[in-house]
Amino acid sequence: MGADTTTGGAVDGEPPLITAVRAGDIDLVTRHLDDGSDPDARDAHGTPALWLAVGARSAAVARLLLDRGADPGQHGPEGPLPLRAAVDWGSPALLDVLLEERVRGRHPRSELLDMRDLARRWHETGVEAELRRRTGAEGTVARTRVRDDEFNSVDECSLGGMTVRDGHAAILTRLEELLGIRAPFEILMDRALAHPDPDHTAWGSSAILLGNRCDGTTWASAAALRAHDDPRRSLFGAHVLRLTHLFDWSEEDPFAGPALDIFTDWAAGEPDASVLSEVLVALGEHPGRRAEAAILPHIGHREARVRRAAAHGLCAASSPPAFSGPAREALLQLLNDPEPEVRQRACLTVADGRDPALADVLAALLDDTDRRMQVIAVYGLALVGDDRCVPGAGRLGPPRPGHPEEETYLGAAWRYEWRRDGR
Repeated sequence: MGADTTTGGAVDGEPPLITAVRAGDIDLVTRHLDDGSDPDARDAHGTPALWLAVGARSAAVARLLLDRGADPGQHGPEGPLPLRAAVDWGSPALLDVLLEERVRGRHPRSELLDMRDLARRWHETGVEAELRRRTGAEGTVARTRVRDDEFNSVDECSLGGMTVRDGHAAILTRLEELLGIRAPFEILMDRALAHPDPDHTAWGSSAILLGNRCDGTTWASAAALRAHDDPRRSLFGAHVLRLTHLFDWSEEDPFAGPALDIFTDWAAGEPDASVLSEVLVALGEHPGRRAEAAILPHIGHREARVRRAAAHGLCAASSPPAFSGPAREALLQLLNDPEPEVRQRACLTVADGRDPALADVLAALLDDTDRRMQVIAVYGLALVGDDRCVPGAGRLGPPRPGHPEEETYLGAAWRYEWRRDGR
């Protein structure tokens, strides 16, 4: 009988590290590597640990193995190199790990061009059609939305025993960037819009690349989309404009004025809730009364996502050091919103605002029925140096597993207590 993997034992003669990699248990993988396991260990079939991590779509485990010296040029007895597998299987997160700067030089330009062509073939053919071609299977492709990394999602698609992720558009965009190929605005936008969900990695990869260009031509292309009949194109344009200003670190800050102008005017007349939400978040990146005045009319919008975006926008637009009277009134209204996500966002805005005038409001929320509201209230009280954060954190107990934000929020109270008591 195989040993329990929690104790680090091997299963069916496999090296313990291989068992941990198969399970995707990063803590156990770390322990075995710390104990001297070979990062290039292979399973009984000769497949190295790194390839198994790639096959499991585990970017975190793959990165850890590379950190500990795993050879990215190894492959299994029948499998392709890890980089080709990552592209084939459609995981941008894995591609980023395998092409980090420390290992990128091991792949010649010719290989990267081949990978670009492979990603383009998947993207242009379509995942479902390519799966049918490769497997010969018919029927419905099973789709499941999964997280590919901390910020982005993809669809995992299965047919005929083969499973891939549909992140090939993002992979293509990333490879072109590494190769110095400047894709036109329209092509990058079309890659994003091929996926209906703005949370898909194809949206993020295209918008971030365009936003980082910080040039007038890209700005003009994005601004022109405001008048487009398709709200999704307007949404993409607003996203690129917001990121262009956000990513411009030059001293001149040439996009600050144009961004405030366009978003202030845009907020006054945008009928689509998704686009308006993006515009309000963008306004929140411009501290000052002008942005605040453009946000305030939307705190009673019929759509919860717009009210949530308004609460988000008020954070930077209205503070520090203290909120204006109208902003305080708006936040008090939003704190009583019927939708939990609106109330939570408003609570976080109050907390981040560090406004002593709202300390009693936060203290009252320590007795809220929503734990997340309580946790954020503790955080806000700690930021303004209010002693009530300490018993509030004590009543809540330790952070819950799977809720990393609680470590940050409750930790603020513990750090305040240490400072207060001179420890």
